[in-house]
Amino acid sequence: MRYGTLCENHLFSKVFKTGKRAGGRYVAVYRLKDLHAARLKKENPRKEKINRVGISVSKKLGGAVERNRAKRVVREAYRALVGEGVRTGNLIVIVPKNTILSVKTGDVTGDMRYCFEKLELLTHENTAL
Repeated sequence: MRYGTLCENHLFSKVFKTGKRAGGRYVAVYRLKDLHAARLKKENPRKEKINRVGISVSKKLGGAVERNRAKRVVREAYRALVGEGVRTGNLIVIVPKNTILSVKTGDVTGDMRYCFEKLELLTHENTAL
């Protein structure tokens, strides 16, 4: 399933300010209900709601190589979770922490699953695992 990207600064600020937060060892996840999900559903070719996802990586994490690796790992972990079933119609911001640089994608996927369960983003049949 394709997901939308979160590009506008005001949406990042809104999610950080008013959204719910769950933190894990390697990532922090922020979630806010998308008020424009119905409009985007009409524009979507499959006519279904989508999540708009943004990744925010600070320069404190390291140079460009480290920041890009962190974003690749987070994107791949999110793709794995979408395959398992994630609720749609949300704005999601994922912030990698410094500890993400020394771990594999599987560890980040498990940590992100924990955060998604805390924020009730996983579908019911997958939370029993």
